[in-house]
Amino acid sequence: MQQAYEFKDTSKPLSETLRGMIDGITGETVTLRELMDAVGEQGLLLICALASLPFLIPVSIPGVSTVFGAAIILVGIAIFLNRLPWLPKKILDRRLDTAKLVPALEKGVGIVTRIDRLLKPRMSGLTASSTMNRVNALGITAGGVLLMFPLGLVPFSNTLPAVAILLLATGMIQRDGLVVLAGYLFLVITVIYFAVLAFLAVSAGQGLASIFG
Repeated sequence: MQQAYEFKDTSKPLSETLRGMIDGITGETVTLRELMDAVGEQGLLLICALASLPFLIPVSIPGVSTVFGAAIILVGIAIFLNRLPWLPKKILDRRLDTAKLVPALEKGVGIVTRIDRLLKPRMSGLTASSTMNRVNALGITAGGVLLMFPLGLVPFSNTLPAVAILLLATGMIQRDGLVVLAGYLFLVITVIYFAVLAFLAVSAGQGLASIFG
């Protein structure tokens, strides 16, 4: 059984978390388990944010949403349970060459630093407590479920839940409650949009049935 992890507070910038992680890499090799443990909740949230990016266009590539949606769901559940997401032991404990890994991480810090500048702590009631972060994790999980719906060819069917996931994850990273609230708004918009699509599909089906009945 995988051990539980007490994630560190995420009020500090993500770039600072990554910098601390890089400075903590001292040996010739490091495992994925050690890296994920060092980054903690922010790392898991960043995974969700990055996985949502391919869908920020009106129509996404069919089939991709199923894979990425499933990954987002697993990470969301992991955050809710305060655990690392389940991955095969041979992947978690694979030794990585730090001489090649650290330069890549250094470049990533520069990108993340620019992202940090767009967000700021506010409306802390939506992000400050572990209870709210568990609720937010369920919101991310719900976004992953909506992302998996086989509607990739329908305009905005992937875009809307992807925006929700991106806003929830980045808002949690920087304790930006306003951005988290916007994420929930997009979840609601997604549910309404899907309900309208379902209503139109049923109405069209009934119309065809009456014509050919």
